Amino acid sequence: MRRKVIFEHKLLPYLLLAPQLAITLVFFIWPSVQAMWMSLLREDMFGLSSTFVGLENYVRVLSDPGYVAAVRRTVVFSVAVALLALLPALLLAVMVDKLTRRVATYRVILVLPYAIAPAIAGVLWLFMFNPSVGIVAAGIRGLGFAWNPKLDGQDAMILVILASAWKQISYNFLFFLAGLQAIPKSLLEAAAIDGAGEWRRFRTIVLPLLSPVTFFLVTVNVVYAFFDTFGVIHAVTQGGPAKATEVLVYKAWYDGIIATDFGISSAQSVILMAVVIALTAIQFRFIDRKVTY
Repeated sequence: MRRKVIFEHKLLPYLLLAPQLAITLVFFIWPSVQAMWMSLLREDMFGLSSTFVGLENYVRVLSDPGYVAAVRRTVVFSVAVALLALLPALLLAVMVDKLTRRVATYRVILVLPYAIAPAIAGVLWLFMFNPSVGIVAAGIRGLGFAWNPKLDGQDAMILVILASAWKQISYNFLFFLAGLQAIPKSLLEAAAIDGAGEWRRFRTIVLPLLSPVTFFLVTVNVVYAFFDTFGVIHAVTQGGPAKATEVLVYKAWYDGIIATDFGISSAQSVILMAVVIALTAIQFRFIDRKVTY
C-alpha cells in the first residue's frame, strides 16, 4: 500500500518548490528561450539593430564544414573523457572498498581534485605537460616521443582529454564507492562459499547491482563532457592549435564572444542543447532497460 504525503496547508508544497522553480526559471528556462529567439535573428556589425531571418542561422551552421569538424571532435572528446573518468574511478572505488583501515583518509585524498575549478585544473596540467618546462613532458621526450601540444593538434587533444577526465574522476569515485558499500556483503560471501572467484563475483554480482549508479554517472559524464569542460579547454589550448581542440561548446563561445556573431552562436547553443537532451533521452530509453534495480 502506497502512503501519500498530506500537507496541512495547501500552499506549503508550492512554497517548498518555489526556490528550485525560481532557479530553474532564471538560470535555465529564461536563457534557453532567449537563446532560441536570438538564433532567429541577425544583428548588424555594430550590434545596433536585429533582423528576423528565421532558420537561416541554423542552415548556415549545419552547412559549415568547420561546424561539422567540431561535431566529430566533440564525439571523440566526449567518449574519451567519459571512459577515462569512469573506469579509473570504478577501479579506485573497488580498491578503497576493500580497505579496512584509513578509508576516510583515502576518500578525502581522492576527492580533493573535484574541489579544484576546471580552469585551475587545466593550468595544472598545462604546466606539467608544457613542452618547455613541464616535468611530464620532459619524461615523454626522454622516452623518445616528440611531445608538443602547442603545435601538434593530436597532442593537444590528448592533453585536454586527460585534464578533463582527471577533474571528473573524484565525482565518479564517490558514487561508485557509495554504490559498492550499499551492496550486501552476505551476497558476496555466499558466492565465495559456492566457489565463485573474485572476478566472477565482481562480474555477476557487483556490476549488475552497480548498474543504477553506472547509468546515472554515464548520463552525468556525457553532459559534463559537452558543457563543463569549457574551462579546461580555454585554460589549456584556447581551442588550438589550428582549432584541433575546438569542441562544440567552445566554438559556440568563440563565435559569439570573439567573432560577435550572436545569431550563429545562439543557433549553435540551441543545437548543442537539443543534442544533449536527445542523448540523455536515448540513454533513459534504451540503456535504462538493462539497469538492475
